[in-house]
Amino acid sequence: MDYDLVIFDNDGVLVDSEPVANTILAGYLTELGHPTSYEDSLRDYMGSAVHRVHDLVRERTGQSLPAGFDDTLHARVFAAFERELTAVEGVTEVLAQLVAEGVSYCVASSGSHERIRVGHRKTGLDAWFPDEIVFSADDVGRGKPAPDLFLHAAERMGVAPARCIVVEDSALGVAAAVAAGMDSYGFTAMTPADKLIGVKGHFRKMTELPVLLESSKRPE
Repeated sequence: MDYDLVIFDNDGVLVDSEPVANTILAGYLTELGHPTSYEDSLRDYMGSAVHRVHDLVRERTGQSLPAGFDDTLHARVFAAFERELTAVEGVTEVLAQLVAEGVSYCVASSGSHERIRVGHRKTGLDAWFPDEIVFSADDVGRGKPAPDLFLHAAERMGVAPARCIVVEDSALGVAAAVAAGMDSYGFTAMTPADKLIGVKGHFRKMTELPVLLESSKRPE
């Protein structure tokens, strides 16, 4: 592999959380008087930090979400994770192969550290992701599509941005990788390939990723 670090998004890439989280977010926003369908939530918020929800609601309606919005949303999402969250099929095999080949990896997620850890404990991925390779938008203040999180992860891992390859499933995440000067592969299990603009390639099943990584070549 012609890269020194694989940076994984978390939601939708490592854990199959997007259907759960976006169903809850859409329902909660609708409950608060901001009608939102599941499809609306995926389109507007998938891959973003929670501050984007506040920003878009304020921009569109001139209203602010209630002060306890984040805590209530997180409590509902975490409870659902504990009931039904699973790892993305094939992801532990991919991680095992990276370990066997001595390839460094980490996770960089728009979700909070607590959200990442709840999901990893439930799915067993905590065994693959010790604290020192877990990075959150909490660490930088601005989530995707800003490049800050990916740049922070690369710096902490001691790898130049150009030597990183990002695995993403959202348009906002791909935009963040592009802004960070990193190449990326788009996971299309939930997002159509034509929405992931700027990636080196696409894959629909996690079992396809190792072949892409092994053949990866950085542009000269």
